[in-house]
Amino acid sequence: PDSNKALAVTVDCNARYVWADPFIGAQIAVAEAARNIVCSGGEPSGVTNCLNFGNPNNPEVYWQFVNAIKGMGKACEAFGTPVTGGNVSFYNQSTDGGAVFPTPTIGMLGVLENKYHSMSLDFKNDGDKIYLIGEMREDISSSEYLVNFFDITQSSTPYFDLEEELSVQKAVKALIRMNLVASAHDISEGGLFTCLLESAITSGKGFNIETDESIRKDAYLFGESQSRIVVTVPANKENNFINFMLKSDAEFSLLGEVKGLQITVDNEKWGLVDNWKKVYDNALEQLLNQ
Repeated sequence: PDSNKALAVTVDCNARYVWADPFIGAQIAVAEAARNIVCSGGEPSGVTNCLNFGNPNNPEVYWQFVNAIKGMGKACEAFGTPVTGGNVSFYNQSTDGGAVFPTPTIGMLGVLENKYHSMSLDFKNDGDKIYLIGEMREDISSSEYLVNFFDITQSSTPYFDLEEELSVQKAVKALIRMNLVASAHDISEGGLFTCLLESAITSGKGFNIETDESIRKDAYLFGESQSRIVVTVPANKENNFINFMLKSDAEFSLLGEVKGLQITVDNEKWGLVDNWKKVYDNALEQLLNQ
């Protein structure tokens, strides 16, 4: 009360990553939560959790539990987010012995020192440049793309490096404080294309991007390697943005621009934003009506 401060909250966990590697997967859960807080303009401040696992008398489940806690602890120490509380839920499995994916859900609180520096994910203006903060990698491990299109349910965790994550988040926090970006959205489930699509359907504005020929196109668009954030930059701030990023420790690259009502990838029209929004918003309803 009586200040310009505000709170940001998020809940995150990709259980498939944790199932692939509990130690790395739990670190990713914390990192993604922090990434969400940072993209809103906040500073990650504290964590609570809900740890969901199967029967701990099963050695494999107990191993998952122990390593998930170790991973969560390592990441929380790196982000300076103490675990203020939480709960553990065991025996989440069916009578035939099949346990749920290990799911250490992270609830994170962040603080915005100035609510007027808050940030949103929606594209703002035609002509704004779309940049990636972080490095693109040829990696489709544990992705929604790999599971849903190829039915490959067992693969390693996507690429993750804790120090790289910290560098990316540090850069984005500074960009928001300096008012050099118009939007920020982290890449998570579904990869780059889903990230861009969510920003597009929230604003109703399309985008035009070009992929990198040195990386497989499916990995470029749908891979879920971590430590990546998409930002948009107004044309009159692009030079200052580039100058800042050249001095930072984070990688960055130009993807394209906000443009019109169409989604265009490598000069190929992929449809209108409004049509994608209808599919995105009504997918569950359509599935239940089948």
